[in-house]
Amino acid sequence: MTYIETLGIKAQQAKKGMMKLGTQQKNDALLAVAQGLIQDTDAILEANTIDMARDIENGMDPGLLDRLKLDASRIEGIAQGLEQIASLPDPIGEILSMQKRPNGLMIGQKRVPIGVIGIIFEARPNVSADAFGLCFKTNNVVILKGGKDAIHSIQALCASIRHTLEVQGIDPDCLLLVEETSREATVELMKQHQYIDVLIPRGGAGLIQSVVMNATIPVIETGTGNCHIFVDETADLEKAIEIILNAKTQRVGVCNAAESLVIHEEIAPKLLPKLAQALIEKEVEIVGDKKARACSSSIQEAEPSDWGKEYLALKISIKVVSDIDEAIEHINRYNTGHSEAILTKDYDHAKQFLEEVDAACVYVNASTRFTDGFEFGFGAEIGISTQKLHARGPMGLLALTSTKYIILGDGQVRK
Repeated sequence: MTYIETLGIKAQQAKKGMMKLGTQQKNDALLAVAQGLIQDTDAILEANTIDMARDIENGMDPGLLDRLKLDASRIEGIAQGLEQIASLPDPIGEILSMQKRPNGLMIGQKRVPIGVIGIIFEARPNVSADAFGLCFKTNNVVILKGGKDAIHSIQALCASIRHTLEVQGIDPDCLLLVEETSREATVELMKQHQYIDVLIPRGGAGLIQSVVMNATIPVIETGTGNCHIFVDETADLEKAIEIILNAKTQRVGVCNAAESLVIHEEIAPKLLPKLAQALIEKEVEIVGDKKARACSSSIQEAEPSDWGKEYLALKISIKVVSDIDEAIEHINRYNTGHSEAILTKDYDHAKQFLEEVDAACVYVNASTRFTDGFEFGFGAEIGISTQKLHARGPMGLLALTSTKYIILGDGQVRK
């Protein structure tokens, strides 16, 4: 029996105990885990320092380093996420419907856990706590497989959580960590369909594609984010610049950062000189088409590949269009189904954009950076699904549940 199979067996055993946990016990444990993480801040930061030093030496991209970095404020944010999850209604056991059939049978649906959830992720140590909290609240067992770039940080976070669970009298194996960092271990985990009910990848395009291609377990695909902002001819220029700067530069290495701008040709000559200057002050490299470059000498020529690229860096592409129909066509061709925004004062344009843009999250006059479980009131997120089956967009508690039919009878037999 392999190491990965052993973890699968432990997960199945832990699932039995998870089914018996009630709402109050889960909430108390989540609050205790949050406090435990705060108390263990020094140990977690010490582990994170080891990861950061190695990854800086290996030349990791600054955007990925930002995702990896932990500090006291971010650990406090992780703890607050767990506290928010504890405050949310418990979906498990909810009766969604109950109807009486002509034969007297009462047929309804009940919300239940999925079972064992596998999460494969890269240099995002916060995923450890977020995934645990959401899975725990929904009575699911979680198996985590983090990348080697963040392994010390992930180990420290999981050690803190598991210790608190033991103190609370709860089986710590409801959170299991694959500590082998090899690709072989990852591929083996993808094929544990006898132990794992669903697999969720969180990371770059390469990881997601690998999971989709290799897994024998059902996958919820959390896609990459080539997010667009369309500025139409009626947009408020000052608000547009502020929103674009936030969406592009607040955090560059995240999937909900804006990577592409689409600008109406009527507003481009007024907007682009000011916008280009503001972006350059933030050290953003700008590439664009011929019409965009005619508006500002700071804009370099875009390659065809730029329109579909998730940079995760201080770089942005600009496409100038003649109308909203061309904008929507461009966005739907090159987007990744994540988050798209329109900046406009025109109600009809806003309505058309909301209806016709094919993405998990579509915004009017707001930054794409809000596509996040915490911002949506979910406490945290298990990922942002860009597929359309089972879950779409930021996945909170409900996305980690299934349903089963319950049928109540009084001796009925089928004739």
